[in-house]
Amino acid sequence: MAAAKGAFLNHISRESSDIRGLADFYKEIFGFEEIESPKFEFKVIWLKVSPDFAIHLIERSPDTQLPEGPYSAASPVLDPTHLPRGHHVCFSVSNFDSFVQSLKDKGIKTFQRSVPNRPIRQVFFFDPDGNGLEVASRDE
Repeated sequence: MAAAKGAFLNHISRESSDIRGLADFYKEIFGFEEIESPKFEFKVIWLKVSPDFAIHLIERSPDTQLPEGPYSAASPVLDPTHLPRGHHVCFSVSNFDSFVQSLKDKGIKTFQRSVPNRPIRQVFFFDPDGNGLEVASRDE
């Protein structure tokens, strides 16, 4: 029996050298709402995704030696064709076709495919820091 009862995903975090730029990207692409953030010794921006889920953008430590963004598990370059098997976070939208068109209109490089044996379409792309994103279709 699991030790945790009623566990659910509360938030994900992304470390960035430019949390304002990253926040603006997520607000523009997904319409996420910027919410009040606590005051830490480093800068943070919190974005509300749903009533019980948020993205925490955290100022990158200047001592960090790792490259910005994970890109993907299979590629050292920003190539969205590697994301179905690489590191990514997935959101669902009901306006899939218009959402994909908005990405194209912004010049964002994407990779699309469908889930085998299911009526779900997927589009993969990167945020400005190289974090992998997937958006899946959802019934209207």
